[in-house]
Amino acid sequence: MMMRMLAAGGLEIQSDERRAPDEDNPLGYFEDERVKDLARDASWLADARGKVVKVVSALLQHLPPAHRYKVVFMRRDLSEVLASQSRMLSRRGKDAAGTDDDRLRTLFAKHLEAVAAQLAARPDLKVLYVDYRAVIADPLEHARSLKAFLGGALDERAMAAAVEPSLYRQQR
Repeated sequence: MMMRMLAAGGLEIQSDERRAPDEDNPLGYFEDERVKDLARDASWLADARGKVVKVVSALLQHLPPAHRYKVVFMRRDLSEVLASQSRMLSRRGKDAAGTDDDRLRTLFAKHLEAVAAQLAARPDLKVLYVDYRAVIADPLEHARSLKAFLGGALDERAMAAAVEPSLYRQQR
């Protein structure tokens, strides 16, 4: 959702377009596979300057300090995240049975705390935390916040219109 908002607002997305839209994400993924190797090779980031790059939380620590970053960090209820992941695995024919959601929730919460501490300690990063559910509830307000944080001539209305509430399927 956030990547779609940023693209609609007028920002260029760094994407290799390898991962096609599917039932889990019918509007696309907006990803670049090279992000997965960020710990080993971040040289390509220089060419992504000024673009939006989707980076999962576990890999943010590998952003090289030679650059300056503005990080928009999406927060979502962990129960919803786990339900979404379980549903995705099920659709792909992978068994999520036997998964201890309480344990995973605890581990992921600790991970998010550690990531927040890492981000706060980096002078090369500015971070805006955004609540997923709040964006669904008031997309225009959050589009305005994003514009203020990112600067530039972003189209707030187009950003807000890019939010698709019908895709908020795993709600608590």
